[in-house]
Amino acid sequence: MAARRPTSTTTHDQSASPSRRPTGDKPARDPRAGQNRPRRRRRSGAGRSQPTAEQPTAEQPLDVAISNEPVAVDNRTFAELGVPDRLVAALAAAGVSKPFPIQAATLPDSLAGKDVLGRGRTGSGKTYAFVLPVLARLAASGTKRRPNHPRALILAPTRELATQIQASITPLADLLGLRSMTIFGGVGHGPQISDLRKGADIVVACPGRLEDHITAGHAKLGAVEITVLDEADHMADLGFLPAVRRILEATPATAQRLLFSATLDAGVDVLVRRFMTKPVTHSVDSAQSPVARMTHHILHVEPDTRLPVLVDLTAAPGRSLVFTRTKYGAKALTRKLIAQGVPAVELHGNLSQGARTRNLEAFADGSAKTLVATDIAARGIHVDGVTLVIHADPPVEHKAYLHRSGRTARAGAEGTVVTLMTDDQVRDVRDLTRKAGIAAKVTKLTTGDPLLSDLAPGERTYVAPPEKPAAEPRAAGQRPAGQRSTGQRSTGQRSGGQRSGGQRSAGPSGRSSGQAQGQGRGRGRRRRPGRQAA
Repeated sequence: MAARRPTSTTTHDQSASPSRRPTGDKPARDPRAGQNRPRRRRRSGAGRSQPTAEQPTAEQPLDVAISNEPVAVDNRTFAELGVPDRLVAALAAAGVSKPFPIQAATLPDSLAGKDVLGRGRTGSGKTYAFVLPVLARLAASGTKRRPNHPRALILAPTRELATQIQASITPLADLLGLRSMTIFGGVGHGPQISDLRKGADIVVACPGRLEDHITAGHAKLGAVEITVLDEADHMADLGFLPAVRRILEATPATAQRLLFSATLDAGVDVLVRRFMTKPVTHSVDSAQSPVARMTHHILHVEPDTRLPVLVDLTAAPGRSLVFTRTKYGAKALTRKLIAQGVPAVELHGNLSQGARTRNLEAFADGSAKTLVATDIAARGIHVDGVTLVIHADPPVEHKAYLHRSGRTARAGAEGTVVTLMTDDQVRDVRDLTRKAGIAAKVTKLTTGDPLLSDLAPGERTYVAPPEKPAAEPRAAGQRPAGQRSTGQRSTGQRSGGQRSGGQRSAGPSGRSSGQAQGQGRGRGRRRRPGRQAA
């Protein structure tokens, strides 16, 4: 379907988007991979695409200026902004009575059916800024839902963000008689296919899995009345833009489109130019805007004091969110914290969707007051009362630092951000904070420093780690069913095919009878006498 050409868009750096299609909701491979390979020459322009109205180039700058000036205070209520009375009452019952600046700025235009381009820092209240107009406009249109034909589409980059958007929608949608559902990878296709067949007014989806359903014919976007892109810059960073473009092309050209993002770079401007018509731009603040109630500290530590410092900080009252660079690092650090008496859970891409959901719930309900995560939790994750964010591993990119840090000091609350830095990270951390526009206090310390109590005040509490189940008593030389041998031999040498300590005799092939029966295990692995397998 032909896409609409906007007449008003935004100037930003152009960036090439990856051409590979993500599968499920997994990000595509980094487009920079392999960039050192020699480039092929093109013959006299062969294969080069010519610029068109739908393909912006560097020579076609976008013309809407973005200002970082603070917006004027808007004291209007939700009702005065045009939100229907039933939704206003539902918000008040949930304790939401005063609109945040991004909501006050965008709601009049989005409720009027205009395309809206909204930029607001993480934690600025963007979710209600698009959830409310989606619900209000669907309720007002009166169109009946049909099987496999959603009426509204909300695209999000991660499963966790999609789940949280759905949680915000559900109580309000139930009030209006609207039905919503989520679509993302990591779970079975069957329930999603079934829910699509039943008919859904609103689908909150990650691009990859949604494309799978579109290809299979389970999701048809011809009836979509309004489309929302949340965290559009993050979708660009993850390589989802090709999938997002294909999805938007499958929606009606007349559908309303709302795009919300913390920044408007990384190819987001391409989406604006191609799919939005006369977008009304509202820039409340940028990702680099300082948060008045957030303080930043850099703790210069020795490698061997890194864990004790982490334990001290996370044992304080309140919720702590600890970031690592790798999935293995998150898993290993979680185990170490638990062993030191800090109730902690992990969140990273190696976990199943069920485990991710359970761990987030444990963090939200307080049964685990520390969440150790990779950058999967840097966007869209909102848990009330996160007072401390710790960069156990400083991120590579300044934007990641800002989004990680944005998990605290949300919606006017106070928060502290701590970065642990070793000697070999000094230069990288200095560059990171400079690019992020952060003025952080640097302190060289060791365990027991009084500053740790200032950063995370309160009495430290520790919980005894869960005990490992005791082994059942068994006869000498017998091991429990289903348990592999440790491979540990007695110090005595074999003699005539016998092992000391009552071990089994060797079979005809020279292996013990137990090895002969389980010859498929550990094949080719030889162990020396007296040495235990790792």
